[in-house]
Amino acid sequence: MKNKKDRLQIILELVKTRRISSQEELAQLLEQRGHKVTQATLSRDLKQLRTTKVATDMGNYMYIIPDGNRLQDAMLSQGQTSTARTSSVLSINFSGNCAIIKTRNGYASGLAYDIDVKQMPEILGTIAGADTIFVVMREDVSRQQAQCLFESFLQIKGSQGSFQ
Repeated sequence: MKNKKDRLQIILELVKTRRISSQEELAQLLEQRGHKVTQATLSRDLKQLRTTKVATDMGNYMYIIPDGNRLQDAMLSQGQTSTARTSSVLSINFSGNCAIIKTRNGYASGLAYDIDVKQMPEILGTIAGADTIFVVMREDVSRQQAQCLFESFLQIKGSQGSFQ
């Protein structure tokens, strides 16, 4: 059991300090530290640590541990204009101080994380599913302000998506 505890600690350290984009890359780094693991074991470890993959500013992906990655938060919040992010948005609908963002399947969690990392004062928070993000905005944010905010952040215009 100590082996697993040590391995999980190393995974935490690696994910918090590096841009790791695949399980294969993480497995190689673990092996360099004396922990040879199968893909299935690594997958279980990542699930236990509640890691997730998010889009980077270069259109790639990296593992993060939500609420535990100040370094990744800082790296991701600098100049994010990922083509993976912008091309994944299908539509945005508004109702009162809420917005519903529809994405391609599997993109909502990473995009919601991107929105949260930006810490925009107009947005109180997000909740993500597989292909939908529920965004709550401050009550004093008008629909036009919200639309401008999302247009600038998501670079959504014309054929890339629609506002309703």
